[in-house]
Formats: sequence, C-alpha cells, structure tokens
Amino acid sequence: MTDENIPHKRRVRYRGTHPRGFGEKYKELDSSRYGSDAQKVIERGQTPAGTHRPICVKEILAILGPKPGDMGLDATLGFGGHAAMMLPLISPGGRLFGIDVDPLELPRTEQRLRSMGFTERELVVRRMNFAGMERLLSEAGEAGKGFDFILADLGVSSMQIDNPARGFTFKADGPLDLRLNPGHGQSAASLLKTCTQGELAMLLYANADEPHAEDIAGTVAARRGKINTTLDLADAVRAALQSLPKADREGETKTSLQRTFQALRIAVNDEFGALDRLLESMPRCLGPGGRVAILSFHSGEDRRVKKSFQALAREGVYADIAPEPIRPSPQERHSNPRSSCAKLRWAVRGPVDKRRGTSAS
Repeated sequence: MTDENIPHKRRVRYRGTHPRGFGEKYKELDSSRYGSDAQKVIERGQTPAGTHRPICVKEILAILGPKPGDMGLDATLGFGGHAAMMLPLISPGGRLFGIDVDPLELPRTEQRLRSMGFTERELVVRRMNFAGMERLLSEAGEAGKGFDFILADLGVSSMQIDNPARGFTFKADGPLDLRLNPGHGQSAASLLKTCTQGELAMLLYANADEPHAEDIAGTVAARRGKINTTLDLADAVRAALQSLPKADREGETKTSLQRTFQALRIAVNDEFGALDRLLESMPRCLGPGGRVAILSFHSGEDRRVKKSFQALAREGVYADIAPEPIRPSPQERHSNPRSSCAKLRWAVRGPVDKRRGTSAS
C-alpha cells in the first residue's frame, strides 16, 4: 500500500479549551512543532506534558561555578535541563558526564542534547545508578583527579509523573509500577502483594512521614491481591480516610495520596539506599576543591544529605558546607509549583584529607 492510500488518522479530540488526558496533550509533547502552545502551559504555572522544568538553575550554577575545562557529573540527567545550562560554561576543553537509570527517557534526553550540538567530546551519557558513579572515574581523565563538580537532582521528573503508563500518578489509571527502571526489581503492585500490614505501615511512616500509616496499611491489607493499578491504590487510600472530618478530608486525602505513592516509589527503587551509597562515595569522586550540589524533595532525603555533609565537614573532608538549605525563590515557586518542596544543599571538598594527612585526590 502506498502512502497515498493510507487513510489519514485524526488526532484524539478533547473537550473544553485544555486537554486533560496525557495522550490528548500532543501539542505539549511535540514542542518542536507547537512551541507556542507549550509556552502557554508554562505561563499558566504548569509543566508541559513530556517535559521537565529544571529547578534552582541560577543557584546551582552559582554554587558549582562551571568554567572552561572543568570535568563535571550530572548524576541525575533527567530531561537534561541543568546539563543544557552547564555544558556551554565548561567549553572549551570541558566534559560533562550525564547518568540516569531510566531506560525510556534517557535516549530521548541524549537525542535532545545532541540536537543542540553537544557531541561525545563534551557530553558522555551513560545509563546507570548514581550509587555506582565511582566507575566513571577511569573515564573522566587524569587518574585520581576526580570531578570538579557534581550535581544530583533527586526524586522523579515530570515526564515520569505525568505519563500514566509509568504508574507514578494517582490522578489517572495505569499500572501500579513506580519503578524508575521498569526492567529492574519488583513493581509497587508486586510489593503490596507480599508486604504485611505492619511492614507497610512502617514503610509509609519511614519513607514519607505518613501520619495515617496504620489506617492506610489496614485498608490495603484488607484488599490484598486486588490492588494492581494506580486508581486501585488511590481508592484504598481514600477509603482509609473516610472517617476524617469532612472539612479536613479532601486536603488530608490528597496529601496522603502523594505521600503513599512517594513512599512506595522510594521503596521499589531503593532510593534511600542509593542515596546513602552516593553520599559515602562522593568525597572519593570529587577532586580537591570540587563542589557538589544536591537538590532534594523529601525530608528523609534532606536529612541524609545534611548529616553526611556535617559529619564529613567535622572530619575535614569538606572544607565548607551549606549552613542552611537553599529554597527556590518565591517567583520560582509561583511559576513552577512543583519546585515548592525543593531544598538545595552544597559542599566543597577540602584540599587535604585530614583523616589521612594526604591530598584529597
């Protein structure tokens, strides 16, 4: 059949002035053709579907200070927003390693950055967890030198949250997956089939500080084997909170839904374990005077970063650390509500490892 004989297939139409379903947002998903439509979404304080808006860009650039010739690492490449800002600053002569565990989004991000003119000479892309970043040192140039700067933007990207097929959102029906790498480990649905009521309650409290952990765990346990989709879980959480006063129920339920999905996502991806390994290996990956910036979105993440930086500063490994977390500006929180809970901490590697009396490299 020739192209002329293939019947034209119209795009899905949507009701009202704005698309609601993910598949209806084709103009946002194709910003190369519909750039003005995507810009309108941004002006409404929203993130266009299939994209991610980098947070605290000015603050991160000021902390890391990328300059020509630097060797850097973006440990959570995501949509590539931070990388696109850092790459021009390290040229000529610099190189940025960008890593991410997501096998679906990483090729798209690499293609996007390559289309901006960044070649293998300036940008090296690898699919891997940041917990194993020490493996990159052999590729990063002079032996033992370490990176001049490292950025880690923790959590998930908007591309993952918005797509119902990834199972990260309670706002649309999809498989209850929550894995950053769908080909690795067990899904959230599988976890709920084997997790006891007590284990689930502990998980919700430890990973998300959920105050209604016991009630939610009880309802989920009563529906064991019947929770396979995102809406199945959302229905269980709503049912668990039906006894709350009506005036408080809507707001409390929305927050508990967010925390429940977050807690399960952290569990199936071992995010806290990976972060602990990242923080432990960070000093070995930074060269003398090297700078690190970590953007977190959860109190459990921020506590780990804070305690690690403080402990290593006391040992003399870090010469300086952030006295307090940096928050997005009021303007950024207004224009990009997803930045509201972000906290940014930084540290500077000392020139000498006082634990060993040797060079930090």
